[in-house]
Amino acid sequence: MSAWLFDRRTDLWAFGGSAAFSVGALALGAGQGWLEADLHPAFFLLAIVLVDVAHVWSTLFRVYLDPDEMDRRPLLYWSAPAFAWIAGVALYQAGPLVFWRAFAYLAVFHFVRQQYGFLALYRARAGETRFAWLDTLTIYGVTLYPLIHWHTHLPRAFDWFITGDFLPLPPVVGVVAAPLYWALLAAYVLRTLYARFRLGETNPGRDLLVGTTALCWYLGIVAFDSDYAFTVTNVFIHGVPYIVLIRRYGLTHGATDGPARRVLAFGWLPYLAALWVLAFGEELLWDRAVWQDHPQIFGAPFAPWVGGLLPYLVPLLAVPQLTHYLLDGFIWKRRAAPALRGA
Repeated sequence: MSAWLFDRRTDLWAFGGSAAFSVGALALGAGQGWLEADLHPAFFLLAIVLVDVAHVWSTLFRVYLDPDEMDRRPLLYWSAPAFAWIAGVALYQAGPLVFWRAFAYLAVFHFVRQQYGFLALYRARAGETRFAWLDTLTIYGVTLYPLIHWHTHLPRAFDWFITGDFLPLPPVVGVVAAPLYWALLAAYVLRTLYARFRLGETNPGRDLLVGTTALCWYLGIVAFDSDYAFTVTNVFIHGVPYIVLIRRYGLTHGATDGPARRVLAFGWLPYLAALWVLAFGEELLWDRAVWQDHPQIFGAPFAPWVGGLLPYLVPLLAVPQLTHYLLDGFIWKRRAAPALRGA
């Protein structure tokens, strides 16, 4: 049994370090007056390209560059990108807002479930059997309440993808949810103290995960109404631990003769460089074909005729992200991944 998912140093860096960087970036932005401005190009590159989009592409190392994994479930892994594109085209035909709204809620589901997934792994690593219901309610509470606040305070200064992608909720929903949220946090603190001083049980990694999630989601969504604040508090704690998880899993459980293991074995730089090149290439296509927000980084927009291809191009560009979301529902389940049962 272990109190840490990877090891003490790695966990503190991946979960605590990413959260500390997020809060530090938020404080820096507040001091520089960036909270009311558009996201600075430097932070766009750092947060969106080098972390958010890069972590999506890390799925390659878990699945598509691992021949043993591909041999296990080839139908799932080859059909997922095709399904993502076909479903995306169908949604876009129903209307761009329909596509982006479905995409946004799938992303929200993915972000929430990832935090629960890490919680479940921490509990399994520590061999915990008590208070599972409270731990689960707490991790969902610290992620869902900020989202409820968001939905009950529309419109806001930031969006998940595009303006209007979230549906408004009546304000009374937020009024009811707020005391439940604070009660859950208080109950979790009492549960942790009881386990520590009465039962002699500790799980600092789990507490670190819950605490950093609660802090960053509250600051980025509830405390501030700012695109900058949301981005820096949302992206790093989501993407950095996942990138670390992919590398650790690939080195310990990936195919020994596969391309993923060969790249990962050379250290962090080749792994990150591969992710960053792919992420930059994807974001370049997004910006020049769709968003046209950062010509100083990616260059001038494509020719106007590309606009006629958007019903097919936008779902195609979304395939890496959609595939990442879809496969995450399969590849980290211990009953479906034999290697995880002994990890």
